Amino acid sequence: MRESKNKKLSGKRIGILGKGGSGKSTVSVLMARALRARGYGVCVLDADSTNVGLHQALGLKKFPESLIDYFGGTVFAGGSVTCPVDDPTLLTDAEINIKKLSDKYYTRSRDGIFFMTAGKIGNKGPGAGCDGPISKITRDITITGFGNSSVTLVDLKAGLEDPARGVITGMDRAVVVVDANNSSVRIAVDTKNMVDKIKEGRLPSTGHLEDPGLVKIANETFLNAKIRDVFVILNKISGKDVESYMKKELMKKNIEPAGTVYSDDSISLSWLKGESIEYSEKIPGLEKLIEKLEAED
Repeated sequence: MRESKNKKLSGKRIGILGKGGSGKSTVSVLMARALRARGYGVCVLDADSTNVGLHQALGLKKFPESLIDYFGGTVFAGGSVTCPVDDPTLLTDAEINIKKLSDKYYTRSRDGIFFMTAGKIGNKGPGAGCDGPISKITRDITITGFGNSSVTLVDLKAGLEDPARGVITGMDRAVVVVDANNSSVRIAVDTKNMVDKIKEGRLPSTGHLEDPGLVKIANETFLNAKIRDVFVILNKISGKDVESYMKKELMKKNIEPAGTVYSDDSISLSWLKGESIEYSEKIPGLEKLIEKLEAED
C-alpha cells in the first residue's frame, strides 16, 4: 500500500451516480480499491435501493443489515424515517462511529474496505412505499471510525431522483459515470447544472410544504450544501473513436471528463458470476480521476 501525497480527500463523502447500466457500481469498487491502495481508510455505502451485488464485487459474502432498519424503518411501514421531500428535517443521531456499531451493520473486505447498506425496498413486500427515507439516510449520515484518512464512497440510485431529493447536498464531491449513451451524457449535464445552481444559492422547490418551518429547513439544507464540484468519468468505452466523440459532446457543455475506463470483459464476467472485481493501476482513467479529486480544494 502506497501513501497518498496529500490526503486531501480525508473526511470527504463522494457520491457516485449515473444512468442505470453505466457502471457506477463498478467505478465505486475500483475507486474504493484505488483509494485504499493510496493509504486511505475507505467505507463504501450502498445507497441504491434496488440494485444488488455490490458487496460481492468487493469480495464479500456477508450482506449486512441495513441502516434503514438501524434507524427504525421507513415511515411507510410504521417506522420513524421520513422522506426528505415531504419532511426535510435532518435525521437525528446521524453520525455513526463504526467502532461503536454492532458488526451486523457492516462488513469488511480482505483489503480493509468497510461496506454498509442504506437499505433495499425489494424485500419489503407490496405497498412498501417509495425509497425516500433511504435517500434521507444517505443525505444525512456521517460515518467515522474507519481510519484517520477516511473517505466514504456513496453508490447512489441510478438516475437523478436522489440528487433531486437533495441527497447531493450531503456530498462533498459528485462523480458521474458516463457510458456511450445519450442518456448518460444528459445526466452528466443535468447533474452539473444542478450543482452549479446549488452553488449559486438557488433554493429548492417547496410549494408542496405548508409548514413555514419545513420550508426554512429545506432552504437551509441547500444553502449549507457541502457539494463543491462534479467530475465525469467515461466508462465501458470500446475504443478511441467513441472516447473522442464523447469528449467532444461533453466539452460542448463545458464538461471535461476526468478519465476513461475502457470496456473489460473480465469485469462483466465478474458481475455475472458474483465475484470480486479487482483493481489494477493499469486503469489510468481511475488514477487520473483520483488525482483530480485530490487536487480540488
